[in-house]
Amino acid sequence: MGLREYLRVVRRHRWVLIAPVAVALGVATIININTTPVYAARVTFFFATPADNGVDAYPASLFNFNRLATYAELLTSDEVVIPLAETPGIDMDAEQVRAAIASEPLPDTVMMEVSVADRDRDQALLLLTHLTERFEWVVEELERPAPTEPTTVRVTVVSGPVLDAAPVSPAVLHNLALAMVAGLLVGAIGVVGREVADRTVRTAVALQALTSAPVLARVPMDPGDPVVSRGASARTEALREIRTQVQCAAAAGSVRTLAVTSAVPGEGRSSTACGLALLFAEAGQRVLIVETEMRHPRLAAFLGREDAAGLSTVLSGGAELEQALQPWGAGLWLLAGGPAPPNPSELLSSSRMTELVDEARRRFDVVIFDCPPLLPVTDAGVVAARADRTLLVVRAGRTTSAQVTAAARTLRAVGATLLGCVLNMVARKGPDAVPNYDSYLSGPEPPGGDQGGGKRPAA
Repeated sequence: MGLREYLRVVRRHRWVLIAPVAVALGVATIININTTPVYAARVTFFFATPADNGVDAYPASLFNFNRLATYAELLTSDEVVIPLAETPGIDMDAEQVRAAIASEPLPDTVMMEVSVADRDRDQALLLLTHLTERFEWVVEELERPAPTEPTTVRVTVVSGPVLDAAPVSPAVLHNLALAMVAGLLVGAIGVVGREVADRTVRTAVALQALTSAPVLARVPMDPGDPVVSRGASARTEALREIRTQVQCAAAAGSVRTLAVTSAVPGEGRSSTACGLALLFAEAGQRVLIVETEMRHPRLAAFLGREDAAGLSTVLSGGAELEQALQPWGAGLWLLAGGPAPPNPSELLSSSRMTELVDEARRRFDVVIFDCPPLLPVTDAGVVAARADRTLLVVRAGRTTSAQVTAAARTLRAVGATLLGCVLNMVARKGPDAVPNYDSYLSGPEPPGGDQGGGKRPAA
């Protein structure tokens, strides 16, 4: 799986990735807004030991460096904290003063930075000012060998006391960055989980691997063009590609009858069969489209024809084929499903069905059977076994791998020859979209040509 595939997965599940990030950033923003700001004042001390000559300077400096940890502990000792808590204007007890003080030795120096944090800016600066005076006095007194002798350590303020311009808490950028990282982590886990759990077929490569049959075309989803257009449209061009593939197969062998089926309902099987029939008729061939879906017939209503008599009537002996045929435009005839019989599978597997297929093959150049789905009932398998080739329609992003595998297994079990598959209702936008033919197809209208792009009118 290359980088392009990973990017395609991220684009496919982008909202799974974006939503946790947005929620995390929203929570961090609420925390930042509702957190009371804490301000800090800082001062930097320099510790020096008086030396009589240059020889004593290095040992004195090393002495002070080793004692920085002691001075850090001294900052929060009772010797410093209790007098500060008793200072007028410091509205804090000893423990609060102790918690407000923090120190950090500067690396490889004899300096130490001390900070005081408080919600009140003025109190933080006031407390640090008194702390500076008190700390200097305590250190020098503790490092004085005798009351009458000079101190061995001199404390000097080299920076501050100064108040930070921005509050130290909440750390707005830090909180937002942490929230973004957490949101991305949760989103990435969600994307991986959803991709692993997604068993639908989305690409032609996956469909071909599941069925061991070529994918003849990827037909885009087009709500405004459910069947086929006279003019230029991406869906019509995809169906023309399927027609060309079928014609090539017919040139190489005997392909007069074509069964169009799917694994489950709702995959666009009937619209694909109807569109192919219209395109074959457009190419000047005599075409018969037969609706073998007798349990839930809809092709007659789809094409605006009557369903009072049809395939079920012919198979039950109530009418001859010629009487049940309905013309639709130039070169296309419809054999509707007819009234729903109680035994569709038995009628489709009868000898009368075999005779009807042979008669239709003799009378028409192309016969297309609009079959029921393969998995719910056995009707489609019976018809596919009688057809020269079978076309399996799979809806992109909806039909699962297990359903496609089961459908292919059913076709092999009945001895049907799978010509290829059609990946139907492919998105026009997004990571799994079909190529965008719109800019190429929308050219200037040739003289006398019909490039309106509207639906084919009813005959």
